[in-house]
Amino acid sequence: MISYNELKSGKVIVFEDQPYTVVEAAFLRMQQRKPVMQAKLKNLITGKTVEKNFQPSDKFEEAEINTRPIKYLYSHKGEHWFCEEKDPSKRFQMENSLIGDKIGFIKPNTIIEAVTFGEQTIGVKLPIKMELEVKEAPPSTKGNTAQGGSKQVTLETGAVINTPMFVEVGDRVIINTDTGEYVERAK
Repeated sequence: MISYNELKSGKVIVFEDQPYTVVEAAFLRMQQRKPVMQAKLKNLITGKTVEKNFQPSDKFEEAEINTRPIKYLYSHKGEHWFCEEKDPSKRFQMENSLIGDKIGFIKPNTIIEAVTFGEQTIGVKLPIKMELEVKEAPPSTKGNTAQGGSKQVTLETGAVINTPMFVEVGDRVIINTDTGEYVERAK
């Protein structure tokens, strides 16, 4: 069990039977009162953020979050299909709310990690950097590029990102999957 003064940023706890990660935590001490821990918590299932005050008597259970490798198969009409890494016959579907915009950075047959809480899948975890090919890019134009200049390109997965002007169709680029931003051209 975790006491209220052990709440730190990044800690994952079970609160109201749901897994929450602590975003911020700070002590608040007012005159002639017991200290209170003010915490901002993010629900790992719904993504909602709540602010709560905890008393010295509050205790928490540390959430057991596990990951397992899965293989992305395909998407069709908003349905995203995956299978177990070693057993392709065990297929399952994931809701768009669990994956979000990250689906734009996953190629078919890519191994990623499913994040689970108990038996319930609560999200996916991608590698920080993914290498993807540029399928559509407008031609580069001369002009005001003193600030670097950028253009929008479409990747092989259908995702649209901003890149520098020198990126052309057929180039392979490395993308940060957390931010969805261009990192560099692949060598």
